[in-house]
Amino acid sequence: MSQSAWQAVLERLDEAAELAKLDADVHRMLRTPRRTLEVSIPVRLDDGSVEVFTGWRVHHDTTRGPGKGGIRFHPDLDADEVKALAAMMTFKTAVLDLPFGGAKGGVRCDPRVLSAGELERLTRRFAYEISPLLGPETDIPAPDVNTDSRVMAWLVDTLSMVSGKNLAASVTGKPLSIGGSRGHTGATSAGCVTCARAAFRELELPMVGSRAVVQGFGKVGAPLAFLLTSAGMRVVAVSDIGGAVLNEGGLDTKGLSDHVAETGSVVGFAGGESIAGDALWDIDCELLVPAALGGCIDTVVAKRITADVVVEAANGPTTIDAQSVLDERGIVVVPDILANAGGVTASYFEWAQALQGYPWEEQLVAERLRQRMDTAFTAVWARAQTLDVGMRTAAHVVAVERVAAAIAARGLFP
Repeated sequence: MSQSAWQAVLERLDEAAELAKLDADVHRMLRTPRRTLEVSIPVRLDDGSVEVFTGWRVHHDTTRGPGKGGIRFHPDLDADEVKALAAMMTFKTAVLDLPFGGAKGGVRCDPRVLSAGELERLTRRFAYEISPLLGPETDIPAPDVNTDSRVMAWLVDTLSMVSGKNLAASVTGKPLSIGGSRGHTGATSAGCVTCARAAFRELELPMVGSRAVVQGFGKVGAPLAFLLTSAGMRVVAVSDIGGAVLNEGGLDTKGLSDHVAETGSVVGFAGGESIAGDALWDIDCELLVPAALGGCIDTVVAKRITADVVVEAANGPTTIDAQSVLDERGIVVVPDILANAGGVTASYFEWAQALQGYPWEEQLVAERLRQRMDTAFTAVWARAQTLDVGMRTAAHVVAVERVAAAIAARGLFP
């Protein structure tokens, strides 16, 4: 995401506010994050020296419930991006009708150059510094870019040590051994597939035999490619940071996963032809899934896309100008705040299970996830038809209306 990530969020908010005929006071409140905490994180490195990192935790709006949002470790992270991502979480949780507000956090660092010990010390010090904001009723972090269940385990352990209480419900995306949820891994991918199915259903397109292209083969893209194949689609091309691989007959996604596990990239996979990563956008397909970092679909790329449907597994993959191009070309875009909300929905389930002290069966998690995603898609699709706008605009309208209703119901303190 660029420096203008926050500006892009504000533009989308302003557009939705106008369509929803939002009260001017509420609109003003949503344009300003509720709180931004910036912390310095001194960490003793393995060589004995101390490096000072910068971290943030932002609450955008918490009217509908505790703040909810991931923690990312990335060398280019800044306060603007964290604010933008927190606002997107406000809208995402509202679109899915979850009892949460929007939050986000992160540390500006390159985890690839840190040892496991350094990463743990960084995580624990960051958790300590932002601990006044965190807790089951106030703010519940989860994994995001470059963080995983191991990082969440350090986070929840630090919080529990600092507070002297077992705070299992204060973090989601934890390992199963300490109160994680069955079905949390792969929930974002499963949610994307539910959205793709729904879009194909509404457009009366067959999924079986249709071609899919997946940009990004990480923790979302890899299981997603496998699930699309299982749904009868031909995944013809996949890319990652190293390049891309193409097979018009359909890639063996299981074999590709094994190849990536061995070599670290899709490049060189024997079951397909290696192509340049950028050539991915020109490949004929019915479904395109951007599942890497934000901002990859700009106006130039938007003119090259051949798909009927774009399902955004990544956060903010499409620029505002590119969205206009896709709208003009009649390409249906299932936006990030709906398409990739499977992860936060599974986090909601994990939080609920931790509060109840009662784990659910995996089948129950999967069924409830599918229902939530389907219901949200239907609400957004219906709003898009009524307002005669694209699904991204419709999703923001639905979200803004729900947040505004909560603000109106609660009133302004004092």
